[in-house]
Parts: sequence; structure tokens; C-alpha cells
Amino acid sequence: MNQREQMEQQGKWRITVWEEENFQGKRCEFMLECPNILDRDFQKIRSIKVDNGPWVGYEYPEYQGQQFILEKGDYPCYQAWSGNSSYRTEHLLSFRPIKCANHSDSKITLYECEDMMGRKFEMCDDYPSLQGMGWCSKEVPSMKVNSGAWVGYQFPGYRGYQYIFERDRRQGEYRKYYEYGTQAHSNQIQSIRRIQH
Repeated sequence: MNQREQMEQQGKWRITVWEEENFQGKRCEFMLECPNILDRDFQKIRSIKVDNGPWVGYEYPEYQGQQFILEKGDYPCYQAWSGNSSYRTEHLLSFRPIKCANHSDSKITLYECEDMMGRKFEMCDDYPSLQGMGWCSKEVPSMKVNSGAWVGYQFPGYRGYQYIFERDRRQGEYRKYYEYGTQAHSNQIQSIRRIQH
């Protein structure tokens, strides 16, 4: 990849973070991932503006802890990125772009058993209630992302813990619930949607 292509690629993702709520205090702009904001002499991230691309923020350094989807827009305080989550963290300490998101070409397959076994259901659209579309359980023991990137939620209506599922991570295969993220304590997923890009 030549220098011009690298610059164009980097321009696809841009995020600005502030140390305090409402876009106050120390600020820094990023076009690449940040595994630990503490290395940039920040104490925390408390407000965010996403200019380009979808991102995922984490409550701890090195992409650990609760995940929060950050799509284009302003996040003046933690309530904005926590949304309807039953778990809230008042700051983020690491973040990275979601490079495989393609809202118009996303496909995921859910499985009723671990290791992608048992009855399966293929999806290409957003579902605010998996049970409402015919999934017989509150749980999704395993899944395969065929294309794009998705965010799954613990409860219907895109509420509760958030889990980011990407085609370019783990070869798109999530064989057991603990592969959903470092904060995953169960395989309960009741709503799922494509990540906007």
C-alpha cells in the first residue's frame, strides 16, 4: 500500500476524545486504535465525537471489560454511549475502529448449541427481538459472522450488555459465549443489529 492509499484508509476512521464530559478538558484526535488512553497522559475518556467510521470503546485498557458501540455522532457523557445498558461505566480507557462494518452487506448465522451446532438461523437484518422473529430461546450459544459487523444485546429492544461481533475477528466464529467479550458471563442475547457505517 502506498502512502496515499494509507492516508485514504486512515481517513475512513476518525474519533475525538475528551477527558471530561460535554467536550471539556484535554482532547485528542485518533484515526487508529488506542489500546490505552493512559499512555497519552489522559486519566479517562468522558466524552467522544465520532466523525468517521464505527468504533468500539472499552471500559479498561487493552480492549478489556464492557464494550460500547460508537457510531457516527456525539457522545457528551457516558449515558450517551451506555444507552439502555443495564451496566454503565462513566469512562472509557481504550477503543478501536470496526473496519469490516458494511451495513448494506451483513449476514450472521445464529446456532442453538455451542460450537456452531444444532438448529441455525441466518439473518441479514436488524431484530429488536430475536424471540419475536422466531428464535425459541433467550440465549445464543454460538454464531458465525458471514459478513459485516453486528452488535448483540442482552435484552430485547437493544438494551443491556453489548457484544460486538465482527467478520474480521476470530474468522467471524464465536463458538462459546465467553468469546463474545471479556465481560461476557452468559450467552443471553435477545436483540441484534447491523453496525452502521
